[in-house]
Amino acid sequence: MAVRASTLDRRFTERGGRERQRRADLLPYALLLPSIALIVAIVLNPLATGIYYSLNEGSLLRLDGFVGLANYRNLLGMPDFRHAMKFSALFAACSVAGSYLMGLGLALLLNQEIPGRAFFRVALLLPWVIPSIVSIASWRWLIADQNGLVNQALGLVDVGPIFFLSTGDSAMFSVIMIKIWRSFPFMMVSCLAALQSIDRDIYEAARIDGAGRWQSFRDITMPQIFGISVVMWILMTIWSVNDFETPWLLTQGGPSNATENLIVLAYKYTFTRNDVGTGSAIAVVSMIILMTLALLLLRKQRDEQ
Repeated sequence: MAVRASTLDRRFTERGGRERQRRADLLPYALLLPSIALIVAIVLNPLATGIYYSLNEGSLLRLDGFVGLANYRNLLGMPDFRHAMKFSALFAACSVAGSYLMGLGLALLLNQEIPGRAFFRVALLLPWVIPSIVSIASWRWLIADQNGLVNQALGLVDVGPIFFLSTGDSAMFSVIMIKIWRSFPFMMVSCLAALQSIDRDIYEAARIDGAGRWQSFRDITMPQIFGISVVMWILMTIWSVNDFETPWLLTQGGPSNATENLIVLAYKYTFTRNDVGTGSAIAVVSMIILMTLALLLLRKQRDEQ
């Protein structure tokens, strides 16, 4: 009897241990459930809804019927879609390149022992921390017409007036420059953090071996910050392609749709022309392009490493 009781106790103990182990294994999934529910609610659900709308025609209030891939096929024949694609590519490329070069240059400068370095580090963050509507509205007030402050200043030296937002080329230039102005602080801070993580002994060893500043920058600095640079390029590309407020608040996509990117075009089709199918298809296409570009850049980063 004693042996049988001992066997039963051991079985109960083993069963209790298995139950505790099962609960311990399920605990991480239980802790993840709130985050998973939040992701489904604010990411996956709108994404699935947008894809569903892109396969239908109608308005936000009433869908008229399922059309399959017809909205995507129609995009290929739309001149305004092709122009939006070109401007989105130009806008993203110039914004990423301009803000990165400007941010890297300032980061290299602020990484040196210069007078007032702490003040400049804070002051140069202002374009990034100021709310979008405030900074863009201020720029519009500065350059919108011949009575703007910039044209008044140019008039003092007998130049101008320049109508920055009145012609297609000047409007595109102005939108891109303002985007660079708003974005370079992010690049500057990220590059500065990456530069400060580089061991100074590497530069000292290179200097002893006879390497100049350009050689040290090319062979030490750039390889060391390449990983964080790829991440910054991906983020800035996504933010630039998805940038609605800069072209909309400055020009509303004009003049003559010159500054109309994919997001502005999707907004106009969805809310102005009441064509939710085409607007959603444009948004889905822009998402696919961004995902493809991000995967290519990440693969490039992995190959370099």
